[in-house]
Amino acid sequence: MPRTKRSSGVFESETKHHAYEALTPDVVLDALSDLGLDVDGRMTALSSYENRVYQVMLDDNSSVVAKFYRPERWRDAQILEEHGFAAELMADEVPLVGPLTLQGQTLHHAHGFAFSVSPRRGGRMPELDDAEVLEWIGRFIARIHNVGGKQTFVERPALNVTTFAVESRDWLVENQIIPLDQQREWLTVCNQAIDIATHKFAAHPAQHIRLHGDCHPGNILWTPTDLPDGGPHFVDLDDARMGPAIQDLWMLLSGDRAQRTQQLSMLLDGYEQMRELHRNELVLIEPLRTLRLIHYSAWLARRQDDPAFAQHFSWFGSSDYWAGQTHLLVEQCEAMQEEPLYV
Repeated sequence: MPRTKRSSGVFESETKHHAYEALTPDVVLDALSDLGLDVDGRMTALSSYENRVYQVMLDDNSSVVAKFYRPERWRDAQILEEHGFAAELMADEVPLVGPLTLQGQTLHHAHGFAFSVSPRRGGRMPELDDAEVLEWIGRFIARIHNVGGKQTFVERPALNVTTFAVESRDWLVENQIIPLDQQREWLTVCNQAIDIATHKFAAHPAQHIRLHGDCHPGNILWTPTDLPDGGPHFVDLDDARMGPAIQDLWMLLSGDRAQRTQQLSMLLDGYEQMRELHRNELVLIEPLRTLRLIHYSAWLARRQDDPAFAQHFSWFGSSDYWAGQTHLLVEQCEAMQEEPLYV
């Protein structure tokens, strides 16, 4: 798509069009109706920055959730690997809401969009200051990893320095995303951070398994424990990929070093009831955080032509933003060279 460069480093689309603009309510309802679902015309957009997700009401007053995948992000084979992993987890009674099989398939296509349909299940963010909740989540993630370790992804990418940091850095530079007044300083620090992370991963190799991949508190849904299926669950595996097990634990940690150590201890109390975590992976927490920082900037930049982008990420792309990212990467260079958390 043709784009013009602004002085802030943010791109504007010359045509002002994005694929999702064609995803009208009629397209969504017709797509579900063609699968044999008796939609009654009511639908609600659900929060999702990456895909377009809708709760759609049916004639019997039940509802389903339709997820229309971001065009050109995943190939069909990669989406089907996600669906296959979800099916394995559900077969092992791991609490996850996977796609329904409709007309013999979990992946469908309509008007140029790939989409899936799942049962509707709500929840809220877990209370991560509760030791019992953290221990429960630790067991939950270990159960996912027990299934994830049985096979490998073939189509989906791995989480490593190349895919998350090097490719993201190169894309940002090649597409002139970073304002000129910040580019040299950011690139210098980014290269230093990548070098340190590369050394840490080489010195502390870890087994790669199939992961959730984006296990932050907002992606874990919690339902009251007095319900039959109460506790934590996921609603999809959109970011699932191969990587070290600690990737699905570190994003649940927050606060100062003492707080993070205590939280990690409680998570591992639950995790190691179900699965061993090799302690050498603890060294990878800060390198993984560094990769995520670099990757996240590229993730945002790649989505600037999405009509929902300006609404949710209006702060992205300014010189102040990139100065802030440089500062964060300086801090990460220091953090990666400190002693890791130990429990």
